[in-house]
Amino acid sequence: MSSISFPHLGDEMGSSSSSLHDPMQAPFYTPPAFDMSSSFQMNPLSAHPPRTPRQSTATQSHFRNMSMSISVYDEKAEDEQDGETVKADKAEVDEDEIVELDEEDVRVKDAEKLVGAHEVWRDMFVTSNGRDKAFKLMQYSIRVYLLFHSKILFRSGKSAWQREIVRRLMAAKNGFSFTRKMLIMFNWLAPLNQVLAQQSVPFSSSGSSLTPHSFTATSVPSSKYSQLSGGPFLSHPVLRALLSAPPPVLLELVNGLSDDIYSLSRLGLIGAKLGERAARFADWCWFFTTLVGLVENGVELGVIEGLQREVQSRAYKESLSGATSKSQPKASKIDERELTRLQKRNYWLQASRAKLVMDLIFVSWDIFRIKGWKDTVQSLTGFAAAVLSSAKLYDKYRTALVNKALTS
Repeated sequence: MSSISFPHLGDEMGSSSSSLHDPMQAPFYTPPAFDMSSSFQMNPLSAHPPRTPRQSTATQSHFRNMSMSISVYDEKAEDEQDGETVKADKAEVDEDEIVELDEEDVRVKDAEKLVGAHEVWRDMFVTSNGRDKAFKLMQYSIRVYLLFHSKILFRSGKSAWQREIVRRLMAAKNGFSFTRKMLIMFNWLAPLNQVLAQQSVPFSSSGSSLTPHSFTATSVPSSKYSQLSGGPFLSHPVLRALLSAPPPVLLELVNGLSDDIYSLSRLGLIGAKLGERAARFADWCWFFTTLVGLVENGVELGVIEGLQREVQSRAYKESLSGATSKSQPKASKIDERELTRLQKRNYWLQASRAKLVMDLIFVSWDIFRIKGWKDTVQSLTGFAAAVLSSAKLYDKYRTALVNKALTS
């Protein structure tokens, strides 16, 4: 059997046994001597072998946690590098788009500088609508001057040269009015084309391709169908298109026809009595057309103002979240351009509404036959309407020329 010996312990135990007879150490208790001759022996039949030193579990978990944390930090570092790469690519794309937007703004400004006022007036005077606006400005400018001439400047008007000036200006005013009537002749063709365009419907009411084949043999005869639909007169395609046309288009069509009848009466081709009735009817059509235009203008103005508030609220929320023109330059640039476009649209809608209000005041004096202040009110409202309509048409042709310069 194997034994385990303890060196240097015999001397120590011997010294302890000798200390028992020492009178100095006698009062102290001394344990009995241990027999060192018998050594420690291990049982060979034991099922548990002697333990071997193993690494601590806490140490293993510590190193495992350290390795996991290191791998997590490596993954986070890789993710941060990938995110920085994506952000850098996105920033480069945004910078490119911002540069494109800036270049487009510069091109627009350069194109606006290239377009001159004489080019805009040239394109306006080519059309009858542009000439009508120019003659309207001249006509009502003369009316306003005559108003101030007779009411403020020369109240007496007894001298011959004053009467001659007034006579010539009145003749010029009447000439411009008659010229404008000639220029706007046949304006009813545009609404008529809109009405006739409704005939190009993919399925007609009589011969629809959606009708099942089993009912084609027992279909209603054409004579009976014309009786059910109101006779051959009401079944005419042009009349049916007129009845199904929108009211504003019908008002514009009837107004144009009435104006042409009045113009023909001034030429002497139609009687004066019929011409006066046509003028009266045209004034009523103009009155209702103006009311419809005011309603449509109000609806469109509400939509534009809603979009404008939406863009402003979005910019305000971005400013509250800390986003600025430097942190988000692309979004700020797009919002700024959209807001500028909506503000311009809102401005011209306001001008159109003011013009419609002037027209309504002007025609109301004729329809309701108001005598007081008629010349003053119609001169001022007519001049204001002429200025507003001419400015709107000028901006339309100028925008067309700028777009043409950009594409060329």
